[in-house]
Amino acid sequence: MTLNIEASGPMQTDTGAFAAHPRATFDTAARAAVATDRSGYEPPTLPDAVVQAESVEDVVQALRLAHEHRLPVVPRGAGTGLAGGSSARAGEIVVDVSRMNRILSIDPVEMIAVVQPGVLNAEVNAAAAEHGLFYAPDPASTAICSIGGNIATNAGGMWCAKYGVTRESVLGLTVVLADGRVLHTGRFTIKGVTGYDLNALFIGSEGTLGVVVEATLRLRPRPVRTETLAAYFPDVEAAGRAASAITAARIQPSILELMDGPTLGAVDLAEGTRHRELGGAFLLAQTDGFGAHLELDEIASVIGPYASTVHRAGGAEEAAALVKARRDAIPALEKLGRVSIGDIAVPRNRLAEAFAGLDQIAARTGTRIFSVAHAADGNLHPMIVVGPEESITSGPAKEALGEMFRLARRLGGTLTGEHGVGLLKREWVGEELGETSRSLQQAIKSTLDPSGILNPGKAI
Repeated sequence: MTLNIEASGPMQTDTGAFAAHPRATFDTAARAAVATDRSGYEPPTLPDAVVQAESVEDVVQALRLAHEHRLPVVPRGAGTGLAGGSSARAGEIVVDVSRMNRILSIDPVEMIAVVQPGVLNAEVNAAAAEHGLFYAPDPASTAICSIGGNIATNAGGMWCAKYGVTRESVLGLTVVLADGRVLHTGRFTIKGVTGYDLNALFIGSEGTLGVVVEATLRLRPRPVRTETLAAYFPDVEAAGRAASAITAARIQPSILELMDGPTLGAVDLAEGTRHRELGGAFLLAQTDGFGAHLELDEIASVIGPYASTVHRAGGAEEAAALVKARRDAIPALEKLGRVSIGDIAVPRNRLAEAFAGLDQIAARTGTRIFSVAHAADGNLHPMIVVGPEESITSGPAKEALGEMFRLARRLGGTLTGEHGVGLLKREWVGEELGETSRSLQQAIKSTLDPSGILNPGKAI
């Protein structure tokens, strides 16, 4: 992606106050590197400066300066967000916490980890694995996304089918507020209900209420056994009905992922695999624990009437290859053009209707839509792929995006399941929240950030 450097314009004089910050830089290349995220959105200009924070005090000093001079601040982690939530433009200061990337401690007895926000998701899991533990929130981007970003969007991933999203795995936070004060939320214990749940308030707030500088994470025992199944179907609607049948049978897989035919074709093209030859859609199911093999037997029985082929992985290597196929979806599509990644969620018994609706949207708008889903919780990722020079924020792509959100609402769903609202989805927030809820949320925002300097224009 290219940015129009010349369009960034002169830096505003107010931002000169950040010249006093020891971690601030006004370098053009540094500003360009943090101007946007993985959403495909191109800001028209560059941010005025970047604070490359390496400590809590660096963030505190940045927020104090911003508060004093009324300068907008955009918090940023690894920059892998998919909704434009960390995009920044002229007049804004980016506070980049990616260098705050240490695992501070792991307690294998209490099964908790204390980490800085710039630590990558996969790094936490690698460290936890040394103690026979794992961190459950598992986005497809686990190798490149940071814990701070996961917290900002309340990220989910494959394992959320059984273990929940980020909110269920974060016990406590240290947050720098808009005026530079440091707030500690939550606890180090598994249970605790003292006071309001400020911890949950900050998780998913997309950097609009404070900057997370430390997190206490809940770890879990690694499963003693894992079983994996791959099923192929004539079309994606049949796969959607099969996934809904698993839910109706009250089986709880640890992973239940769905990919449509066009996405399988893109993965095959990129990776040299042959999934598309086996069917028009793919369902990956995984169970874990002592009864994993029995649960997988039940899943195979339930989906059998819908599937063309049902295959149980013969071992860990084959199972890993099947999981990799799902993780390869977005990188494979990025080789075809610019990708706008949708994030709608619907009731789990309406997955087939959602996929049918997406096909109709593609036909009406003339867009290419490729779909994957966290099928166990009804979270679909319809992805619009356009040419390298085409816009994802106007024209047919935007029309398709709006229709996706309205499809989700008609089916009783939501416009975002785990990626957040960011900048790209704000237009449709009011339709979902309603005036009472939105005004209340804006009042909370005003209480914590009275000057409106934290990630302005994003989320609510």
